[in-house]
Amino acid sequence: MTDSNSLLSEKLLFQVKQTARDQNREPAEVVEDAVRKYLEEQSWIGFVQRNERRARANGIGEDDIERLISEVRRENAGSGR
Repeated sequence: MTDSNSLLSEKLLFQVKQTARDQNREPAEVVEDAVRKYLEEQSWIGFVQRNERRARANGIGEDDIERLISEVRRENAGSGR
């Protein structure tokens, strides 16, 4: 980081400004989109990690996945879902 007032390094800020210019957008829009995508990705990663822990705690491994999916699909087909 170049100074205490900047959240981005000079190099990254230059890239943001260049991208914004290339896309006819404001730099703040580019940063906002990037942060939003990052937060969505982190949310998804957290979701996956939580459910992996739940699966392990319930004794479900990768080898069980296809069988369980087939079972749920059969149940749903039988109930009209």
